[in-house]
Amino acid sequence: MRRRHVLTTLAATAASALTAGCGFRLAAPPSYPFRSIALVGFAPGSPLAADLRRALAGRVEVKAVPAEAEVVLQALVDRRERSAAAATAAGQVRELQLRLLATVRADTPTGRPLLPPVALRLVRELSTTEAATLAKAAEEAEIFREMQDDVVAQLLRRLAALPV
Repeated sequence: MRRRHVLTTLAATAASALTAGCGFRLAAPPSYPFRSIALVGFAPGSPLAADLRRALAGRVEVKAVPAEAEVVLQALVDRRERSAAAATAAGQVRELQLRLLATVRADTPTGRPLLPPVALRLVRELSTTEAATLAKAAEEAEIFREMQDDVVAQLLRRLAALPV
């Protein structure tokens, strides 16, 4: 029993030494080169805008009036799409293609471009069956949620690198 404890302690010490030596550290939230941002052009009730507001909360102030903000993030496209990707000979849909499209650009309130239009397009495939319609609807919603989280993370990284 004591030998097992010694081996466990030795393994934990070795793992700590290896991770400390490689420069590993936990990811810190990004710091932004601006203190306030305005989100414009998003559809009312847009889930993407809501997630961006939530992600930026506490780090930068989200202003309602673009003239009061240091950065204006404008949504040019914010759209979710779904289409049939495969069907059976009887015409039943067997696979859906889910697409999330977001195009944004960032400017100063005076109109100086900080970030040219960036188009983010995520595509996922979803197999479907009529026997599990409710489960597939929940799975589709979860896939859209994951794609939206990915888009928000990409936008946050781009905002952190803005040349303000």
